[in-house]
Amino acid sequence: MIRNERKKRPVWEHFINISKNNDSHPHVQCKYCSKDFQRAVPERMQAHLDKKCPQAPINAKLLSGQMNTTSIIDHTDYTNKEILRKKGPVWENFHVIGKYEDSHPHVQCKYCCKEFKRAVPQRMQVHIVKCLKAPNNVKLQSKIQYITPTIDNTNDYMSEEEQEFLKSLLANALSSAKIPSSFVDDPLVIQFFKFLRPSFKLPNGEEIETCHKLWIGTEENINKDDTASTNDLGNCYQNEIGNEINEIKAFELHLEEAEKGQINSISKLGYCYDYGIGTEKNETKAFEFYKMAAKKGHIESIFNLGIYYQHGISTEKDEIKAFKLYKKAAKKGHLDSIHNLGYCYQHKIGTEKNEIKAFELYQEAAKKGHINSIFNLGSCYENGIGTEKSKIEAFELYKEAAKKGHIDSMFNLGYYYQHGIGTEKNEIKAFELYKEAAEKGDPSSSHNLGCCYYYGIGTEKNVIKAFEFYSKAAKKGHIDSMHNLGWCYQNGTGTEKNETKAFELYKEVAERGHINSIFKLGYCYDHGIGTEKNEIKAFELYKEAANKGHINSIFNLGTCYENGIGTEKNEKKAFVLYKESFEKGDIISMHQLGNCYQNGIGTEKNEIKAFELYKEAANKGHINSIYNLGNCYEKGIGTEKNIALAFEFYSMAAKKGHVKSIFNLGICYHHGIGTERNEIKAFELYKEAAEKGDPDSLHKLGCCYYYGIGTEKNVIKAFELHKEAADKDLVDSMYKLGYFYRYGIGTGINVTKSFEYYNKAKTLTHNF
Repeated sequence: MIRNERKKRPVWEHFINISKNNDSHPHVQCKYCSKDFQRAVPERMQAHLDKKCPQAPINAKLLSGQMNTTSIIDHTDYTNKEILRKKGPVWENFHVIGKYEDSHPHVQCKYCCKEFKRAVPQRMQVHIVKCLKAPNNVKLQSKIQYITPTIDNTNDYMSEEEQEFLKSLLANALSSAKIPSSFVDDPLVIQFFKFLRPSFKLPNGEEIETCHKLWIGTEENINKDDTASTNDLGNCYQNEIGNEINEIKAFELHLEEAEKGQINSISKLGYCYDYGIGTEKNETKAFEFYKMAAKKGHIESIFNLGIYYQHGISTEKDEIKAFKLYKKAAKKGHLDSIHNLGYCYQHKIGTEKNEIKAFELYQEAAKKGHINSIFNLGSCYENGIGTEKSKIEAFELYKEAAKKGHIDSMFNLGYYYQHGIGTEKNEIKAFELYKEAAEKGDPSSSHNLGCCYYYGIGTEKNVIKAFEFYSKAAKKGHIDSMHNLGWCYQNGTGTEKNETKAFELYKEVAERGHINSIFKLGYCYDHGIGTEKNEIKAFELYKEAANKGHINSIFNLGTCYENGIGTEKNEKKAFVLYKESFEKGDIISMHQLGNCYQNGIGTEKNEIKAFELYKEAANKGHINSIYNLGNCYEKGIGTEKNIALAFEFYSMAAKKGHVKSIFNLGICYHHGIGTERNEIKAFELYKEAAEKGDPDSLHKLGCCYYYGIGTEKNVIKAFELHKEAADKDLVDSMYKLGYFYRYGIGTGINVTKSFEYYNKAKTLTHNF
């Protein structure tokens, strides 16, 4: 009976059989260091490769390590392989002793013979990691297997171009480090890449070797009839693999192979013309080559052709064709096309609008890791496009895309954290996300980062940094940042004050239709900031912004009509405009509307309505309305007279720095209105308001010094204060000053000046 030859294990591949006889233990020699073994024993051969041979490649060591234990139950080997396919890699380290068909059979560790009556993969993996006799490479592999399930790779995706680029990059790295191409065939290396990026199809040693030949030798080392090799060589030159980048050479090689009908080269040639790689940019030729490759079924070219038709690049715009092309490529699983197809359905491009289909397509691509689709899916949830609104879902999707480096998602995620949308408010995280996206060049994030520094959101307030980030975003044309930069120059915030620059920035952005800047430009013309005063232009700009719904402009336009600024006076129009801005929630307009009702400006006089409007605005913290409410209570305007409440409202507004309220509060203390009389407090309040330039308070303070009210009598100070008030056209102080000059009080007698002040006071009184 002839005995079948026993199958030799993989370790024999690394030794040369020197013996002529067909011995079971022949004379062998190591392939790498030429070490002789007179009698081949697999265990000794394996030990040599693992520990002694200095030239043995990594894969030889690891393979021998995996096979250095003889199976104690030989007849289960094939059955174990069946179980491996069904139950996972950890089973290869155990012998099945029980029934093979059991889901949890009796097993035994190959290395230390520890038995498990009931096999549980998690326990088996933990044991291998701790097993004293298990090889290190097996322990490492088991650790990887143990942690891999915790990594979510369900959204992993890699395009064909990215696959080719990473393949070439790996080949370049191995060549540079002088690592043999067989490195990629090592099981642990394969496992590592599978763990790191499952979608990356790791090339084998032969593919890596082909890349080596492409750059180590010259073009003559490659079979000129091998179109795939020439195409790869073009990729090498294009992507700086093995040699310095040479886009012209890459283009020439793609052109050579395209002329032979090589489909990938035709597509690559279109790409070169599209982006001007190795040749002048020529979108017409790019279109032709994409079209040629698309006809041959090249998916990426079908997609690119769709882009050209959608935007009318070197061809007539044809959104229907674009839609059909995206649909064709999408059916073949091309993720960019699935995404664009969703975009077409969302925005009615080449098809009827269908937000539900758009949502479904974004969802399909997002599940496969397509970043733009993840972002757009978040946008769908945010705005209720094709699905119910869910800020929480939107937040999670923006978060997922942001982790993958999607800049718009970083910005949106920052905004969600800043305002507590779909998550707890966290201004520090918002600041960090804006900063990360700004560092990647996103102008909107630079703008928001500037706002964070300006207002102290998630960081310390720093107006200099705010100015810097507004400047960065403004240089990239960010309109809001240009406006804010104008504000900084106008007020000297974070930079030197420069009203001319402020005016120029407002003007530049206003010409682009920025509403706030149109208003600000009007304000500059109104008050002569950075330019000559021009009330007509101010009026026109307020009107332009008001027509676009800008509330402050509606109010200012009303002021123009009320006072005849840049236009004819028209109190009725003013009233209508105040009412319009009030209905939009503007508090200042609410107060002004109350003033119109109180004084009958552009409408019939109605003090009750005036009182109600002042009260409503006062409840919202409007200082002038708080003051007016106090005045209404003091004089019984639109309500019953109540001096106690008048005193309270004057006090409230005075604490907020309202000058007239400080003055009126002084009057209350002076005459005991709504409170006990207190001349000292009255004097102090007059003084406080006078220091703020209030003419009435200057006059009253002068009277206090003249009569010694709340202070010592001092006619010189009285004269000075009345003179200051008179210079502000206060009639009462003019009369006082005429009297002082006539009788030499606080100054020398001067009849001429006395007459001048009496006459001026009389004229102003008559005019009034």
